[in-house]
Amino acid sequence: MTTDDLTRIARALERAAEALRPFTAGAVAHVLKERGDPLTEADLAVNRVLHETLPRPGEGWLSEETADDAERISHSRVWVVDPIDGTQEFVQGIPEWCVSIGLVEDGIAVAGGIMNPATGQTILGGVGSGVTLNGARAVMGSSGLAGATVLASRSEVKRGEWKRFESAPFSVRPCGSVAYKLGLVAAGLADATWTLTPKSEWDVAAGAALMRAAGGVVLHADGSEPTFNCPDPRLTDFLAGPAPLLDEFREKWLAPPSSLR
Repeated sequence: MTTDDLTRIARALERAAEALRPFTAGAVAHVLKERGDPLTEADLAVNRVLHETLPRPGEGWLSEETADDAERISHSRVWVVDPIDGTQEFVQGIPEWCVSIGLVEDGIAVAGGIMNPATGQTILGGVGSGVTLNGARAVMGSSGLAGATVLASRSEVKRGEWKRFESAPFSVRPCGSVAYKLGLVAAGLADATWTLTPKSEWDVAAGAALMRAAGGVVLHADGSEPTFNCPDPRLTDFLAGPAPLLDEFREKWLAPPSSLR
């Protein structure tokens, strides 16, 4: 990862913002993909400008809105992007969506950027370079569970999957986009986020890089670290936040509901 990579990410986010200007969140037409997820012309427009701006010869590409090409596996450097993470929120006019860009080197997320035009937030960072929020240095928050604010999937909360934590010492705040949640934690605007349901690499890669750049960690529930640019770009689950907080969560709360304290 180099400073040029961060410059490239910043430029790509600027171009994405330009591509999004003709579209109005909450008033944009959409179609449904095969699995029922919404797709808009804005997703495709941003995908085009990211693909034009980011990959160079010898670099791979993985995007939610591009047919996967197994050739990416042969590259050590791969761009893993979601043109609009949280398209459902974008369609509904909920300001919890973002453009997400992650750079992966040898399976590890090393640099990332997310931009939420609805809130005016751009979070950028790379391993060894720290994290910035709108150009200002950002610092991660709490290192313990007591009093922490944990961001949860809005849909998971609606399905009741977070009821097991009702007596926990942390507060739960529903939020849309996975990448946006990770960016908020890396920027110190929340303390942790996790999901115990599968997510795609393009949901997580940028945020994982930002977390590592901020001094935090991203783990699977079993304590292992996720690997990116895999043949099957799906992650079983992930936990993100300061290492002590995640250690405490895994020890005290990551257990079958019947045995939770």
